[in-house]
This record gives sequence, structure tokens and C-alpha cells, in this order.
Amino acid sequence: MLAEPARDAGPARDVVRDWSADDAVTALFSAHYRGLVRLAVLLLHDEPAAEDVVQDAYVGLHRRWWRLRDADKALGYLRTSVVNGARSALRRRGVADRFVAARRPDDEPTVASAESGALALLRHREVLEAVRRLPARQREAIVLRYYGELSEAEIADAMGVSKGSVKSHASRGMAALRESLEQAP
Repeated sequence: MLAEPARDAGPARDVVRDWSADDAVTALFSAHYRGLVRLAVLLLHDEPAAEDVVQDAYVGLHRRWWRLRDADKALGYLRTSVVNGARSALRRRGVADRFVAARRPDDEPTVASAESGALALLRHREVLEAVRRLPARQREAIVLRYYGELSEAEIADAMGVSKGSVKSHASRGMAALRESLEQAP
């Protein structure tokens, strides 16, 4: 295990600037891996795929560490990479699902997915299912705001949109959640 460089009295993230890529990614991994995986799971509803997305984000950060202008923004870079990776994974999943659906005869029964079994184990099943039904951008805004506890500016950076779009997506998502949960038995 790599030894951590000495920390000064300032915030820990200020010290990251002087670290090598190995040291910085190791410190960020130990501090934020679980939270980023939870974020990806909420976006993808598939833990193994979420772990892959997060791992790819860390590999990308390590590969581009020397190009990072502001080391304090490394966590933001990781969040953005995870959100973009989740989007890509969902797009690939959609293409694969459409391909399989086109090849499957209509009379063939479908099997419940593994993600539905995993969600059934969660305490807040109804809320999670309502969040899952939201359009992708609304779901991302809701998850980043209420789960990730990010500010509107951080959410805008992670999603690659303006702060106004974040407000709009979050507002529409909350209205849809409210309506969906009020209609639930």
C-alpha cells in the first residue's frame, strides 16, 4: 500500500495537488469508491455494471491525471465520468434489448431481470421504482441532488448542462415522483 504524503492543516483535497497519479487515485478511491458505486447503481439498477463504470472512471482519471488543471476538481471529474459512463451503459443496454426483442418470438415468455430482484430487497422499493421510471435526465438530477447531496452547480457540471436545466429536470422529476407515489396503493 502506498504511503500517504504528509497532510497540512488545510483541507485534505489541497494536498492532492502534490501527489502522483497513483497516490491521488488511491486516496480518492478509498474515500469515494462506495459512494460513486451507489450513485451508478441508482442510475443503472445493476451493481456489476455500476462497479465497471466506476472502475473505468478511476482508470480514466489515473490515465489523465497529468492533464488535470485543478486537482481539487478530481472528484467532480469522477462524478461526471460515472454519470457519462452510466448513460453509455444504458444506451448499450437499450440497443441490446431492442436487438434481442426483435429476434425473440412474441409467444416466448420473458424472464424477470436480476435488477428487479435486487430492487425488491430495498426498503424503499416504491420510491426507487418511481425514480427508475423517470426519464434519464430527471433521474440523474434527482439522484445527484438528493442522494449525492450536490449543489446545482456541481450537478450541472456532472450532467454537462446549465444550472437552469438542472432546476427544470429536478422540478419535473419531483412532480412526476409525487404523482406516481400518490397513485400507488
